[in-house]
Amino acid sequence: MNQVSNLKILGQSDIIGLTNYRTGEVKFSERLHIIQNKDNWIKELKNSDTKYVVLGIPEDIGVKANFGRVGTSGAWQSFLKSFLNLQHNRFCKGSWITLLGYFDLEQYQQQAKGLDPNNKEQRKKLFELVKLIDKEVSHIIATIVSLDKIPIIIGGGHNNAYGNIKGTALAKGQAINVVNFDAHTDFRPLEGRHSGNGFSYAFEEGFLKNYFIWGLHEGYTSKSVLANIKEHQEQVKYNTYEQIAVRKQKNFEIELLQAQKHIGENVFAIELDLDSLPLVASSAITPTGFSIQRARQFVDHFAKNKNVAYLHICEGAPDLDYPENQHLVGKLICYLVTDFIKANNQQ
Repeated sequence: MNQVSNLKILGQSDIIGLTNYRTGEVKFSERLHIIQNKDNWIKELKNSDTKYVVLGIPEDIGVKANFGRVGTSGAWQSFLKSFLNLQHNRFCKGSWITLLGYFDLEQYQQQAKGLDPNNKEQRKKLFELVKLIDKEVSHIIATIVSLDKIPIIIGGGHNNAYGNIKGTALAKGQAINVVNFDAHTDFRPLEGRHSGNGFSYAFEEGFLKNYFIWGLHEGYTSKSVLANIKEHQEQVKYNTYEQIAVRKQKNFEIELLQAQKHIGENVFAIELDLDSLPLVASSAITPTGFSIQRARQFVDHFAKNKNVAYLHICEGAPDLDYPENQHLVGKLICYLVTDFIKANNQQ
């Protein structure tokens, strides 16, 4: 595999060993566009007729810097094994997609391993590592978006929302909007980069314009964050899981339209944090939340809009699941990714 910065381009030899070939079946791995000329991948991607570009960010440094449980670095490999073995058929075709590769962040991961976020100075070092990742992510995302492709990004922690937003905004030459399916705002104070403040940093620096948080969990949002949102209420809006699913004060379908109104007239992105789904292995696993079916409907709805610029799915941590279930996070991500592609490809 060739290295462009810390981006590792996947070749045919990298995916053969992960594919379970069967007679009479055609798997995604047999039809995906794989980069042939790794030294000139940008030109090859530009000339490719694929619309979607899949890449991974296997890290959990941003999660650790936010006092979360590490493990999100494993989601990419779990996803990849499932993704390569999906059926290429009339519903969703592997030939619509370029499988680009992933960021090899092992050197940063090793540096972070010995750092304790409870130690003030060591936490600062974690912030610095996250900033290095931000720089690389924003550069590659800007490159992909500037080629009129739609990145599908598999995290990693939600800290990577910042690099995704910045890169897309730079490529588009304008601030972008975001709808975020999440139990948390990730709009916390600008105290140094971590997984809890990717959106607040992007907002502060002018890369994020309108922000809609979908399905916030009321008991896990601080007064200070709510006050900050209120201060920017024209640009930052939200609904809560309790309003929709518990107290029935708001209707799921109507709220989709409200969120669409807030973000859909401009270039926007879809962010989805797996810690908002009940009992999905993640750094902040929850016992309650919207069903996976609802999450899939959410992705399907927003993917149909012509202004959508990327999809980012993050915070899955398969290593935190029971050993026999560690394939489930990857499989779940595949459902969400193919829901996105099917809906977006209809336009």
